[in-house]
Amino acid sequence: MADPIDRSGLRPAFWTRPLGDLSTPEWEALCDGCGKCCLNKLEDDETGEVILTRVACRLFDDSTCRCSNYESRLSHVPECVVLTPESLPAAAYFMPETCAYRRLHEGRSLPHWHPLLTGDPDSPHKAGASLMDETVSETLIHEDDWENFLVEEPLGNA
Repeated sequence: MADPIDRSGLRPAFWTRPLGDLSTPEWEALCDGCGKCCLNKLEDDETGEVILTRVACRLFDDSTCRCSNYESRLSHVPECVVLTPESLPAAAYFMPETCAYRRLHEGRSLPHWHPLLTGDPDSPHKAGASLMDETVSETLIHEDDWENFLVEEPLGNA
């Protein structure tokens, strides 16, 4: 599939710089396209552990692992988190373990299958790091039943 993220003209190895120093195109290029940030999550009240489910946001396109209305998503899903260098510290704990934003924030490297390293936008799917064609829309599952759709992280041997 064609890469919906324009990764051309970016500084070499820009992801090794402080996240706050990245340009908007560099920031967007950190997204690996796994789609796991669009999955609904459960949080254990006692431990604070965040667990992914296969229950996806109503705007999630399961066949591409992308938001079907990214530019206008907040008007349809007001609770969608807009990830920025400023919001990342508070949001990192509920981002997927393989997420480039979370990994870099925690001082870790990009996973070996990340498109910035492989040059292939399909590498997360090939590595098994996404849930392409494996989710169900939140419009079809009652929130009380989300626990029947848990996902073990990390996927893709990050």
